Amino acid sequence: MADDRARFSGTEAYIVDYDLRIAVEAAVALERPLLIKGEPGTGKTVLAYELAKALGAPLITWHIKSTTKAVHGLYEYDAVSRLRDSQLGEERVHDVRNYLKPGKLWEAFTAAERPVLLIDEIDKADIEFPNDLLQELDRMEFFVHETGETIAAERRPVVVITSNNEKELPDAFLRRCFFHYIRFPEPETMKAIVEAHFPGIQGRLVSTALKRFYEVRETPGLKKKPSTSELLDWLKLLLIEDIDPSVLAETQPGKLIPPLHGALLKNEQDVMLFERLAFLARREGGR
Repeated sequence: MADDRARFSGTEAYIVDYDLRIAVEAAVALERPLLIKGEPGTGKTVLAYELAKALGAPLITWHIKSTTKAVHGLYEYDAVSRLRDSQLGEERVHDVRNYLKPGKLWEAFTAAERPVLLIDEIDKADIEFPNDLLQELDRMEFFVHETGETIAAERRPVVVITSNNEKELPDAFLRRCFFHYIRFPEPETMKAIVEAHFPGIQGRLVSTALKRFYEVRETPGLKKKPSTSELLDWLKLLLIEDIDPSVLAETQPGKLIPPLHGALLKNEQDVMLFERLAFLARREGGR
């Protein structure tokens, strides 16, 4: 990525609002990790992919699990293999580098081009995980004890960190990040997102489907609100099944559950909620 001042305004497939664009540009300018939070399905992870594409930069992804440790991002030393090779008299045992597996930070620090580094779902790891990365992300270097060398970044990678708010992140870690919360798209922004994924889609279908979609999201007592990705799946099915927009606009008691609702409602509690609402509406209508 030759131009560090490059602007990010989204891509054909990824629509960004003004606040997100400014957040990305500020994080790049400050050389701070960009910490992204937001509802599941709002495009936190995809942001890193599209940012790398827009900037022409290589993407390095580190997907965090509950068992992930900070040291895994630096390197792993396979002492067991080295011991086995020494017992077998292998020649490679004399070079400890043969038993070092570089982690994602090592890859990012030594990349030929300045990369985008995605640390995805950091809140899945142990609470100490963010603190254990403070120095490495701040100084962009770390020490390899087995070889006595320091791995330092010649070009600071653009770091994107996502969190689903499963646990609070330490204050010391937050101070080193530029933070942005991706709000759920407003209807107008959502229309642009839909058009990006379904160019030329029928306007009446989109308007009616979006109205129904936001009504579902705003239903009191809903356990899991459908996300942008689920809306896109639903629209794809509506197109495949050639559902008429008038069917989506039905407000009769028996039509309260949207057609093909399995794309939007992802647990039995929410399906039962809509079934109860339909039952109550029928009972009220029968009085």
